[in-house]
Amino acid sequence: MPLLADTERRVASAYCVYKEKNLYGRKVMGIERTTFIIGKDGIIQRIFAKVKVDGTSKRSSGHWEA
Repeated sequence: MPLLADTERRVASAYCVYKEKNLYGRKVMGIERTTFIIGKDGIIQRIFAKVKVDGTSKRSSGHWEA
């Protein structure tokens, strides 16, 4: 499975996950954790928004292909 380093936030912005967040009462820009399941054809099959680290793999495991 390929990995991506999005150092200039182009992909994050295109997928609308680089957003203003509230961190301890301060407004900051950051990534909203989101999981995208993308098919071999490049089409987004499923989106899991505002995911938590401990629950994502359980929710999305039925969508992974080897």
